[in-house]
Formats: sequence, structure tokens, C-alpha cells
Amino acid sequence: MATSSTSSFGNPLDAVTGTTWFGYLARIVLTFAFWGSGLSKLIDFQGGVAEMAQFGLEPAVAFNIATIIVQIGGSLLVILNRWTWLGAGALAVFTALTIPLVHHFWSMEEPMRTMEFHVAMEHITVIGGMMVVAWKSR
Repeated sequence: MATSSTSSFGNPLDAVTGTTWFGYLARIVLTFAFWGSGLSKLIDFQGGVAEMAQFGLEPAVAFNIATIIVQIGGSLLVILNRWTWLGAGALAVFTALTIPLVHHFWSMEEPMRTMEFHVAMEHITVIGGMMVVAWKSR
């Protein structure tokens, strides 16, 4: 009779990933880019406004406020595992919108075209991650 290599000790991976703290850590790390950016725009509010204006998003103050709310609010919903699907969905939609608004590589010259193409592809991967979070939170 074959025995499992983990036998009576259980799966060591489950011992870590099955803990509450691991779930919080995973959700904090997953949303880092969002809450980090949101906090940056909140702490340096005028810098955030300038960033919005740079991309032609007017009124820049309103766009900065909306961005802060979505990035920090969506992250908190995911991190706290409350209405997780809504937080993940908001972050995914936000990320999708940045591609045509900010990372429109198809209208850029090289070398920016290639750099922004890679950013857009990374954004699509993040959107997929948020889709998995929304799916698994049901």
C-alpha cells in the first residue's frame, strides 16, 4: 500500500497557507500597488492632481479623489475580506480603464510604445488576478 510523503503530519504547505495570517498577508501583497498608489496620492495630494492633469484627466482634483477612493477602498475590501468581489471588481475595472487612458501604446512612438505595451500586458495580468479573487470570494 502506497503512503503519502506527508503521512500523519499533513501537508506542510497547508500548515502555512491555511492560516488566517497568510490570507491577510496574501491580500495585502496582492493589493500593494493599489493601496500604495492611493496613499501616495492622498499624502501628496497636489502631486496626484498633477499626475491626473498630465494625463489630461479633468477636473484633475475630482479624478485624484476618485482614484484614491477606488484604490484604497477597493484594497480595503479585498484585504478585510468583506465584499471582496466588489473591491476586486472595482480594482479590475480601474486597471482596465488605465490602459486606454494612460497606457495607450498603440498611439505612441518607440521606445515608449514597447514600454507601455508591457505595462498594459501586466495590467491585464492584474485584472486576471482580481477576477480570480472575485470568483473565489463567492
